[in-house]
Amino acid sequence: MNPLLVLDVVGLTPRLLRRMPRLAAVADTGFQAELGTVLPAVTCSVQSTFLTGEPPSGHGVVGNGWYFRDLGEVLLWRQHNALVGGEKLWQAARRVRPDYTVANICWWYAMGADVNWTVTPRPIYHADGRKDPDCYTDPPELHDELTSRLGTFPLFNYWGPGAGLVSSAWIAKATRQIMTDHSPDLTLAYLPHLDYDLQRYGGASPQAERAAAELDAVLAPLLDAAAARGATIVALSEYGITDVSQPVHVNRLLRAEGLLRVYTQAGMEYLDPWTSRAFAVADHQVAHVYVRDPADVPLVAKLCAGLPGVAEVLDADGKAAAGLDHPRSGELVLVAQPQAWFTYYYWRDDAAAPDFARLVEIHRKPGYDPAELLFDPANPGAAKARAAIALARKKIGLRYTMNVVGLDAGARAVRGSHGRLPADPADGPVLLCSDPAPARDRFAATEVKSLLLDLAGLDAAAAPPAPAPSHSPSPEVSR
Repeated sequence: MNPLLVLDVVGLTPRLLRRMPRLAAVADTGFQAELGTVLPAVTCSVQSTFLTGEPPSGHGVVGNGWYFRDLGEVLLWRQHNALVGGEKLWQAARRVRPDYTVANICWWYAMGADVNWTVTPRPIYHADGRKDPDCYTDPPELHDELTSRLGTFPLFNYWGPGAGLVSSAWIAKATRQIMTDHSPDLTLAYLPHLDYDLQRYGGASPQAERAAAELDAVLAPLLDAAAARGATIVALSEYGITDVSQPVHVNRLLRAEGLLRVYTQAGMEYLDPWTSRAFAVADHQVAHVYVRDPADVPLVAKLCAGLPGVAEVLDADGKAAAGLDHPRSGELVLVAQPQAWFTYYYWRDDAAAPDFARLVEIHRKPGYDPAELLFDPANPGAAKARAAIALARKKIGLRYTMNVVGLDAGARAVRGSHGRLPADPADGPVLLCSDPAPARDRFAATEVKSLLLDLAGLDAAAAPPAPAPSHSPSPEVSR
């Protein structure tokens, strides 16, 4: 049985693959196929589908975050694998081969997963509020094995205005090291580089083409190492990033209509999900709208349908047709028009925005914020100067805030987004495989799990059935 290397090259499309000859060569001995995705076409949802074979309605990951109804909190970018329902790829493999080994390098929901080697970004949160770059590993000794050779995980190059090639290069080197030192049967690696300049400048920009070429050079040694090991290589992507120019402020509409409420502290406004009749959790080009009273759903649907930039409003039937009918979903799901994307903004005046709005703060914002990739476009020089002062304070052990993110100006500057189903396969996900045996023209995202089991020579269908789960994703009670 050959080992498998599965590369999630986020943002990879057939159009960008033309700039990546080394990666494209994976298909020379195998095949290239169109890869269907799921709605929403965002990282956490699509990766969970790849690994379980279920749509979001089955595994429960309805986005990169959602409103946790039992907690009364909007939470994005959680890390515990128990949030993902369904049988995972490696669990199916172990029904056939109990000693099947797996390494997960930076795929999401890694913490607590029953794999053999785990690496995932995890800052050090100091008691005084400082945040230092680092990663979490399991087993714990893997941390020093990697950082002693590769240096500290470059967290500030993984997300934020400084995000770039350095983080993907670190991940590629860590993947090579784990393959060499531990020889997993299955190695999963997530390469985020194409997420950055494509959102900053657009999927058709010269910067996007340059990013593809840069990542191709970084991948070459990893691909060579996998080939030398006799591994079957699969490269795939979750979505393609296309050009946008229109931020859509759903929460501002709901507030104007008296449906969304805020509370104020120290002159700053905070979303009040406990008393709001309706609010949206924005996630790129999809937004989940949570409506407290079912009687308000028709009104909210009508208001959202009339908002410029909204293409679809999915009600219960629409969610079922899209594979999003799960208790974690909002009562309504909005899909943006191709040129549009959804902000989380709910304040009417930037002066009343909470202080975290100007920070790279993925866990406190009640929605996704691509403006975090940019120094404030209203005054980038001043934003960079503030960043330099903050770093100087950090180096001498003082507390600091990295207030470099623009608000309305930042939203207007975003040029690429994703989340909708692709209109053109050239701008959608792609799958490459070095083994020609399972070749065909198209795979659905729900078929990736079965494809990988077949490539591993594991017939999970003939194995003993999966045991009943000892736990399931946390129940989400109605509001």
